[in-house]
Amino acid sequence: MDGTLVDSMPYWRRLAGEFLHLKGISPIPRDVLERIRPMTVPEAAALFLREFDLEGTPKRLSLEINALMERHYREDIPLKPGVREYLKALERRGVQMCVASATAGSLMRDCLGRLGVLEHFQFLLSCEEVGAGKNRPDVYLAAAERLGCRAEEAAVYEDALYAAETAGRAGFYVVGVFDESAGEYWAELSRLARETIFDFREERL
Repeated sequence: MDGTLVDSMPYWRRLAGEFLHLKGISPIPRDVLERIRPMTVPEAAALFLREFDLEGTPKRLSLEINALMERHYREDIPLKPGVREYLKALERRGVQMCVASATAGSLMRDCLGRLGVLEHFQFLLSCEEVGAGKNRPDVYLAAAERLGCRAEEAAVYEDALYAAETAGRAGFYVVGVFDESAGEYWAELSRLARETIFDFREERL
């Protein structure tokens, strides 16, 4: 969802800094920001507890972190241009779709519901539900199972290179989606993916 369907990555990029700043930690070590990129929120919360000797538990910190993002998902994160029309075109062709995201399920529902596209998806599946981030294929395999198909029969849309690599190794048809937040990896993602989308507004189905 993030970076593919909705333009939320600028908000996520600022989230760790916003949260740690509220905890009195500034500046934030660059290596910490890099290490949390593939993590779920609970995984990042656990890392913050270890690195910065914060009080609380991963669950408690996860709730605090999600609360910071909640307003944005509910109020101002937009769809990426052309996504609404693209989803409608896929639906007209009878394509079954779901969302598999590192974002919490409640936030996915709030955001996609507000943007009026939730109805296009059979279900939403969070990495938190399967207990692994996208550096492992669990969420993709679980989504395919629920859709009733094999990996090679499903397309995974990803903007993040590491996630696309994970899906590709698991046998999925990978579609690379450009997002400015991952622009430095676009050339690598383009070589890895079976096809690419730079701008949904330019796609014709």
